[in-house]
Amino acid sequence: MTRRAVAGTLGAVATAGLATLAWGVFVERNRFTVRHETLAVLEPDARPITILHLSDLHMAPWQRAKQDFVRSLAVYEPDLIIDTGDNLGHLDGLAGVRRALEPFGDAAGVFVHGSNDFYGPVLKNPFGYFSDRGHRRPKLEPDLDTAALDAYLGGELGWFDLNNGVRAIELKGTRLEFMGTGDAHRGWDRLGELPGAIEELRENVEWSDPEPRQVLTIGVTHAPYRRVLDAFVSQGADLIFAGHTHGGQVRIPGRPALVTNCDIPHAQAQGLSVWRTGVHSAFLEVSAGLGTSIYAPVRFACPPEAIVLTLTPVQL
Repeated sequence: MTRRAVAGTLGAVATAGLATLAWGVFVERNRFTVRHETLAVLEPDARPITILHLSDLHMAPWQRAKQDFVRSLAVYEPDLIIDTGDNLGHLDGLAGVRRALEPFGDAAGVFVHGSNDFYGPVLKNPFGYFSDRGHRRPKLEPDLDTAALDAYLGGELGWFDLNNGVRAIELKGTRLEFMGTGDAHRGWDRLGELPGAIEELRENVEWSDPEPRQVLTIGVTHAPYRRVLDAFVSQGADLIFAGHTHGGQVRIPGRPALVTNCDIPHAQAQGLSVWRTGVHSAFLEVSAGLGTSIYAPVRFACPPEAIVLTLTPVQL
């Protein structure tokens, strides 16, 4: 091959690389999508329940397009919103979160935190995610206003805080039982407390109808580490929600995530699947999330997503 041919080949490769980067930064990162899923898990006479799953907003105050997209999801009239964390992506990110979630003031909701609800984004080596080193060093002190975020989500919106907590609610006649953890990526999950908390909840909950009925048990966590998923299934979870992975964020089209940023199998880093622990299992919904770090503003073959999951009655 001549020098001219080699130079031409290298030039073509460089051009393709720049075009791919431009697509990921300027187009796909803002190509917000809605993924629709349906699960027949409710009692035969139950009314359908629409769940809006939001995750990894990584919100900065100037990200109006992302905020407008989240606001537009009100058209689905969700009965329940499940927020799996990493809402903040900037010191002033709460202003953008408030604008995005404003239309959902009347919806029931639950939430857990990711570490980026405490720590602001920092510049990192992206190749560190392949070795699981260099991107997990915590800062000495949190620099985001988590208390203000909690006051908004739990106070103004009235959503339930599931960070290492449990709750029970009735929604459209269906009994829902929730269990949640802190961010397992930082080791903030307290799984040893989960069995006792669930037992206490089940002993003391007072449903509106004393007659025995199905209780749908839902696990909520930010980072879907195997130990968390196993613990949820062992405690009777029927359905688990998680985020954190960004679906890999940069992928080879048609292939599973290259990285997961946790120990979940790559094929389950995004989408609806089944998680099995021994003879028990639960549906697992992992969101690719809606944002990225402001220092890594690129997605490829993995557009940002919100999930609308409709729970329907079992067909007899």
